[in-house]
Amino acid sequence: MTQPLDDILVLDFSTLLPGPMATLMLAEAGAEVIKLERPGTGEDMRLTMPQIEGRSLGYAVLNRGKKSIALNLKAEGAVESLRHLIEKADVIVEQFRPGAMRGDNSPWMLELVAGVVESGESDEDVVHREAMEEAGCELSELLPIATVIPSAGACSEQVRLYCGRVSSASVGGIHGLQEEGEDILVHSVSRSDALQLLADDRIPNGHTLIALQWLHIHGASLRERWC
Repeated sequence: MTQPLDDILVLDFSTLLPGPMATLMLAEAGAEVIKLERPGTGEDMRLTMPQIEGRSLGYAVLNRGKKSIALNLKAEGAVESLRHLIEKADVIVEQFRPGAMRGDNSPWMLELVAGVVESGESDEDVVHREAMEEAGCELSELLPIATVIPSAGACSEQVRLYCGRVSSASVGGIHGLQEEGEDILVHSVSRSDALQLLADDRIPNGHTLIALQWLHIHGASLRERWC
């Protein structure tokens, strides 16, 4: 049976939900969709729960009917190796998070260090690992802040927030793992400046808002505990 997008080639550089949902619709209309993922773990949606036999149901639903290739786009010659596909492609899909693109604001956002809890890991393992990978910070003590369901009407994912005491750090510069496609510019912000950003409505990320509100309430007791 002929479909509307037969003979259309789509290169999909997107991750998680918005981009993959768009390319799923193209695939179901007959397009050939080739998804680009980082080597090793693939895109982050592969790590989400629930899983059956080690495979994420969310990833399977959003990426059914697509082809997938693994490529480190930061590696030397990576773009050149895609040239033959780029020249043949009718559509190329990439993404910024839609909310971050709203209005005239920059799509870059100030956010907390974050990571996905993988099988066999504790929350604390992830906090220590991601603090070092994403910000170059070694933590000596952790305090729980809150457990949040960010979109109760859409998924069962939980976000568990922590406050960490930094024992040593090389704050600043670019951090993150190349194999995970991370390119993170680290900012060191004083408590007073962070709370001023909160007061000025310049923190559009929900997890960061919750953490800063907690810091506003508990800042004095933290100072007594740690200083």
